[in-house]
Amino acid sequence: MNEYVAFVQNHLLLVVGFVGVLGFTIWLEFNRLTRKYKQLDTTQAVRLLNDDNTIVIDVREGNEVSAGKIKGARHIPLGQVATRVGELEKFKDQPILVYCRSGNRSAMAANTLTKKGFTNVNNLAGGITSWESANLPVSKK
Repeated sequence: MNEYVAFVQNHLLLVVGFVGVLGFTIWLEFNRLTRKYKQLDTTQAVRLLNDDNTIVIDVREGNEVSAGKIKGARHIPLGQVATRVGELEKFKDQPILVYCRSGNRSAMAANTLTKKGFTNVNNLAGGITSWESANLPVSKK
C-alpha cells in the first residue's frame, strides 16, 4: 500500500490526469447510453428521408446555410431551437432529422427536442460534412 501512496505523491500530475480522463470517459459513456435520440449515419438518414413525414431541421448559422442544405430542411439556428420549438409542436410524433456542420450542435438541439417531448428525434452523425462526403445532394435554395 505504501508503494501506491509513494507513487501518487511522486506522480501527482499523472494521477490527476488519469482520474480526469477516466471521469470524462465515464461521463461520455453515461450520456451516450441515456440519450433519448438516435444517431444516424448518412445511409440511415436517407432511409428516414424516404419517409415523406420526416421533418428536417438545419441548426447551423445563416452564413453556413448559404453554402447548401439538405433539400426541404427548415432553418432554425441552435440558439433559437428552445424558443422556436412551438413551430414544431404539430410534428411531435413524426420523425425529425436534425443536422449541423459536424453533428455536435445538432446533438444539443436533438437533446433539447427530446426534453420538450418529441418522441422520434434523430441526429445526423457527422452533419452536413458527412452528407457531402457521401456525395449526397445539397440545395442552394
